Amino acid sequence: MKNTVAVLGAGIVGVSCALELQRRGFDVTVFDRAAPGRETSYGNAGVIARSSLMPFNHPGLWSSLPRLLKNSSAGFRYNPLFLAKNLPWALKFLANARAAVFHETTAALDALIRLSTQEHLRLLGEAGAAHRLRTNGWLFLYRSEEGFLASQRSRDTFKKFGIATQVLDARELAQLEPHLKPLFPRALWIQDTASVDSPGQVVEAYARLFIARGGRIRQASIGGLRRPDAGDAWQLSEDGGTLHEASRVVLALGPWTREFAKKALGLSVPMACERGYHMHYGAAGGASLGRPVYDTGGGYVLSPMEQGLRLSTGVQLTDREAPRNLAQLDLAERAAREAFPLEERLDKEAWLGSRPTLPDSRPVIGECPGRPGLWLAFGHQHIGFNTAPGTASLLGAMMAGEACAFDPAPFRPSRFLG
Repeated sequence: MKNTVAVLGAGIVGVSCALELQRRGFDVTVFDRAAPGRETSYGNAGVIARSSLMPFNHPGLWSSLPRLLKNSSAGFRYNPLFLAKNLPWALKFLANARAAVFHETTAALDALIRLSTQEHLRLLGEAGAAHRLRTNGWLFLYRSEEGFLASQRSRDTFKKFGIATQVLDARELAQLEPHLKPLFPRALWIQDTASVDSPGQVVEAYARLFIARGGRIRQASIGGLRRPDAGDAWQLSEDGGTLHEASRVVLALGPWTREFAKKALGLSVPMACERGYHMHYGAAGGASLGRPVYDTGGGYVLSPMEQGLRLSTGVQLTDREAPRNLAQLDLAERAAREAFPLEERLDKEAWLGSRPTLPDSRPVIGECPGRPGLWLAFGHQHIGFNTAPGTASLLGAMMAGEACAFDPAPFRPSRFLG
C-alpha cells in the first residue's frame, strides 16, 4: 500500500505525473470521468515554447487596462458579473502585475519550461509519437511598427533568458511563411520552440505508454476523497459508490480543481478559469503554414494541425460552465482571414476549454500543507501542455524524497493553501 498513488485527472498534467511516478517505482492508477487528453488538454495550440514564460499579468498590463476593459477585442473578453463574483482573485491577479513578482515568475517558468521540453522530447520518443513534433519555432506577427515597438518588454525578457529569436521584416517573413498575406511589417521568430500536430493525440500516446508499462486508467468520476484520522491510506469513492484506497493522491484536475477541492476537502483554491475556443479550417489554393503563428494584433494563434489549421482564441473570463459566446471566435476568424487564405470551418461546432489560472500565473506543485500524502499539480494557465512533464519531474522527485532539477519553491502550495 505504501507505494500506491491515485492520480486524479487524465489531462496532460495528470498523465505526465502518472508516467513519472510509474518510472520511479510507484504503483499508479489514474482516475478521470473522460478518456485521456479529451478535455482541456485537447484544445491548445500545441506549442512547447520557452517564450511562454511571459505571464499575462506582467507590469505592462496596467497600461493595457483601459483598452482591455472596453471588452471588444478578440484577445480578451470578460463577463462583468464573473469579475464581480471573483473580485478577490482579480485584485490579486492585478496586484501580481508588478516587477518583483514578474521577475520571480519568469525565472520559475523558464526553468520549468526548459525541464519540460527535455522531458517532452524523451516521452515523445518512448511513446512512439516523435513524428508529431516540429522543431522550427513559431512566429509573433505585428500589424504595425507601433505594435512591434510596444513588445519591447517581451524581447528584453527573451534576451535575458537566452531565448533564441530573430526579428524579421516583411520580406524575411514572406520567405519563411510565403502564404501569409502581406499584412505584417514585422515579426519575431521564436526559434527555441517546438510544436505538435495534435496535442490530444500526444496525451493519448503518453497514456498508452503508461498502460503498456503496467499502469491503470479508470474512467470514473471521484465524488469523495478522505483520509481517516487513524488510517494511513486515502480513500476515494467513485460517484457510483466504488471505493479505492491509495497511500498518496495527486490532485491534477485542471479547471475542475477548485470545485472538487472545496467539496471533497474543504480547501479554498483562489483560481479562475480563462476560457478559450478553437476551430479548424482548410486552406485555399494549397496554402500552408510551416509553424504556429501568433497574430498579436488579431488576438489569435493559427497552428497547423492534423485536423487542419487550428484557430485558437485568447482569454474569455467567465464561469467555466457559462453558455458559449462565439463573439470572440468570430472576431478572431475575421482577423485571421485578413492574414491567411482560410477556407470554411471544418468542425460542426467550436471547441471550448478552460485554462485554470492562479493569481501569480504559476502552477501549484507540491504536497498540500497539513494533509500528508495529498500532492497538488494544477493551475498551469495557458501553458499546461508546455509545462506538464516538468511539473511531473518536480513532483516525482519530491514524492520520492530526492533532489529536484531546480528549486521548486516558487510553485509551493503554501502560497495559497495554509
